[in-house]
Amino acid sequence: MNSALTENQRLLALREQHVPRGIATAHPVVAARAEGAELWDVDGKRYLDFVGGIGVLNVGHNHPKVVEAVRRQVGEISHASFQVVAYENYIQVAARLNAMIGGDAHYKSVLFTSGAEAVENAIKIARGYTNRTAVISFRGGFHGRTLLGVTLTGMSQPYKQNFGPFPAEVYHAVYPNAYRGISSEDALAELDELFATDVAPDRVAAIIIEPVQGDGGFLAAPKEFLQALRARCTQHGIVLILDEIQAGFGRTGKMFGFQHADIQPDLITVAKSLAGGMPLSGVVGRAEIMDAPTPGGLGGTYGGNAVACAAALAVLDLFEEQDLLSQGETLAAQLNEGLLALQKRYPRIGDVRGLGFMQAIEMVADDARQSPDAALAQKVIDEARNAGLLVIKCGVHRNVVRFLAPLVATSEQVAEALQMLDKALAAAC
Repeated sequence: MNSALTENQRLLALREQHVPRGIATAHPVVAARAEGAELWDVDGKRYLDFVGGIGVLNVGHNHPKVVEAVRRQVGEISHASFQVVAYENYIQVAARLNAMIGGDAHYKSVLFTSGAEAVENAIKIARGYTNRTAVISFRGGFHGRTLLGVTLTGMSQPYKQNFGPFPAEVYHAVYPNAYRGISSEDALAELDELFATDVAPDRVAAIIIEPVQGDGGFLAAPKEFLQALRARCTQHGIVLILDEIQAGFGRTGKMFGFQHADIQPDLITVAKSLAGGMPLSGVVGRAEIMDAPTPGGLGGTYGGNAVACAAALAVLDLFEEQDLLSQGETLAAQLNEGLLALQKRYPRIGDVRGLGFMQAIEMVADDARQSPDAALAQKVIDEARNAGLLVIKCGVHRNVVRFLAPLVATSEQVAEALQMLDKALAAAC
């Protein structure tokens, strides 16, 4: 018998020894290189990557323009900290985000490193502007793993564990879910009940919501729901924060998810696909709100790192030059059509949903209630990997398989991924 370990096995054994179990790794794969929508492991096996760094790589792995921008910037200045000296590409990123989101209105941007940092600072800014303390988020929402981030997050496991006590004055409202029978009217009635019983609206600094819940199961907030939230926030002087960290930068078919609802948020948080794999996040918002914190109230040593900003400018150029939005919409239609066809053949797919190229399937049990089936979802994910396709799960019950392929994937790769998924479903179901 050949007892020699593969390179994947050898490195994963070292991972087990040196890295704590709290940082979960979805697949027993050690990556060696990647390009576009493809990834190769250290043993040379090729995968279609429909995870994209969890929605980070809308322009794909190692896009040549992003790679060149990073190389050029490293040769000039890699880090100085914007809190010490300013540098031009930070200012350019801020200006482009302001124009992209604010249009002709006066918007300002501040840059950070991670999505959780952006969320935390958006709450700080809203509280500083309103002089109020309470914040409302939504069940099923995900806003990061910092202590405030997991408090805002509307899922208990695996994020909250025994990490409390949690910050006070955070309330959770119901998020619409048509598949589970929760309409916009239901959710709005619950929000109004929250105002009546738990926290008066004149004590609420901010409402934070994802236009499409990412880790919560790829649930898109209906247009009428977001419009009603906008109206209530305006009525009560509440800052409306749209968390666009996963839905932003073309994932939903528009540059930002909130644009489907024809509303204008007060603040939005951005990260993930902003910088093509480099760690960069930000808060973008109305200037009078953004200027509420006094000097020194915002910052972070690495926030708006010069190399990450160079990558972000290259990403924003790509969206303008290559019409990635329309390319993503074409791929989204192909993926959605393929998933609906698979649903007809595999009734354990209870729901196919998403917005744009942000698509998912909900795996359910063979019972009258179509109960969430997390074990089946995991089996589909494992069998997909065996077939050569990388996907991950989401949903409050971890029974949803999500697809976050780069917008630069080809139609041939989407067709190949659907064939791999078909094979996985046949084995799992």
